[in-house]
Amino acid sequence: METIRWGIIGCGDVTEVKSGPAFQLIEQSSLQAVMRRNGEKAKDYAERHRVPQWYDKAEDLIHDDEVDAVYIATPPSSHKEYTIMAAKAGKPVYVEKPMANSLEECEEMVRVCETYGVPLFVAYYRRSLPRFLKVKELLEEGAIGDVRFASMQQTQKIVQKDEHGNWPWRVIPEKSGAGLFYDVGSHTLDVFDYLLGPLNDVRGFGLNLADSYPAEDTVSGVWKFESGAVGTGIWNFSSYKNEDDNRIVGTKGEIQFSTFDDKPVVLVTDSGEESFYFERPKHIQQAHIQTIVDELLGEGTCPSTGKTALRTNRVMGELVKEYYQG
Repeated sequence: METIRWGIIGCGDVTEVKSGPAFQLIEQSSLQAVMRRNGEKAKDYAERHRVPQWYDKAEDLIHDDEVDAVYIATPPSSHKEYTIMAAKAGKPVYVEKPMANSLEECEEMVRVCETYGVPLFVAYYRRSLPRFLKVKELLEEGAIGDVRFASMQQTQKIVQKDEHGNWPWRVIPEKSGAGLFYDVGSHTLDVFDYLLGPLNDVRGFGLNLADSYPAEDTVSGVWKFESGAVGTGIWNFSSYKNEDDNRIVGTKGEIQFSTFDDKPVVLVTDSGEESFYFERPKHIQQAHIQTIVDELLGEGTCPSTGKTALRTNRVMGELVKEYYQG
């Protein structure tokens, strides 16, 4: 293929700026079709973004001969279904995060894609952003010596119901897999998997401290990285403020950075502090989608696959296991 022609299943808010336009901006990539169950909204999206074709059924988009690869941007509850459908049609899949509602669904997605010989990529796009590549570079060049421990802490104000009195799908476990921890905490856990290797011996628990919606609103955990360092994490989504801080501490210094905020990456050693600033990309998934297009064209490798992403689902599942199993 000289150009990868994409189809989007679920052309909702996340595709308006974060991802959708990137498919048209990358060389040797185009956006051929979009789908949404509400046909009028699919048509509106197609017209606004100058997309040639729109559908209101996923199977019609998947079986469009002019669609080479499929981007699944629906809630996690339908990721497995659409991934398997696309794989059986021989179409490479790019799926939003978290990869699916459970580890078992992730494993099935990987297995089916392998059976049908199609690649499976996941939207953990921070693996491709300069901010986090800088953290990885500092670690690899030994800027903080041998890593001893890492910590992550994220708090958010409690989400509100919509105008119809309904909670967002992200805090409805049947649709999202769990609560906001699965939606946003997954990014941080995946980043640390990328930076320090897989997280093993995971132990933790989830709680619903505000007792507002069905999902957990607080998660805490500890683990060991494959590299030998230890890690801790705390996520609370019923706090008085929004905060997002990560630390990686070694024998010669530490690295401080944020998963979501635009704060600089800070290197702290006995010599002092050094800050590295990065501008937030307008289309934040563009660099990541570029790696997917490159791999599909045989010119590179994407750092986030079904196999790496299911590790993050495994960790999250362990951390909230007791909450959902009683």
